[in-house]
Amino acid sequence: MPNSTRRPQQRRRNGVQPAAFLPIALFAVLWVVLALTVGTPAWLGIVYAVASVVAFVLYAVDKRAAGAGRRRTPESTLLTAGLVGGWPGAIVAQQALRHKTVKREFRVPFWITVVVNVLAFVAVCVLLG
Repeated sequence: MPNSTRRPQQRRRNGVQPAAFLPIALFAVLWVVLALTVGTPAWLGIVYAVASVVAFVLYAVDKRAAGAGRRRTPESTLLTAGLVGGWPGAIVAQQALRHKTVKREFRVPFWITVVVNVLAFVAVCVLLG
């Protein structure tokens, strides 16, 4: 079907979904609030940045392997990368690479790891901040 005749739902599914970045924006707001109230350890910023880059690379490697028919990155590895703080990079990779955005069996555990990570982030800030 030509692009001009695609239904809006199909267009959104095949492209970047701006709403997918909302959790990152909300996390940034949470970070600022915690920094102003209880403090945030400086090393956490480094952890999130490095973990996000690693997660993005893992998703890119997995996407390339999927297209080439090579051995894939285990989903447990992708989920662990998100759990340890790489979930912002994972969300960017999912949208930029259009990878791991449809399979429900992956999306549900992914969002659970995001929630667990954010709760752990709040706990670390409150306990160490």
